[in-house]
Amino acid sequence: MMFPLGFWDISLLLAVTSIILLVTLGLLSPSYGKINVFISKKKLRNAALTFSLFFLITVFVRVASII
Repeated sequence: MMFPLGFWDISLLLAVTSIILLVTLGLLSPSYGKINVFISKKKLRNAALTFSLFFLITVFVRVASII
């Protein structure tokens, strides 16, 4: 049985997820509105950087396979 996602699909998923997290981090402001949900900016930043790092690793693997 083959894995349904290819390497390109995983790379695209990581890119979209990291962009969403980075945009959310940029738009998140502690003084913007009263919300009941507490979102830790440090954890969000770490998650965004981790997904971005994984995306860059997949890009480097793709470039290395082309060369």
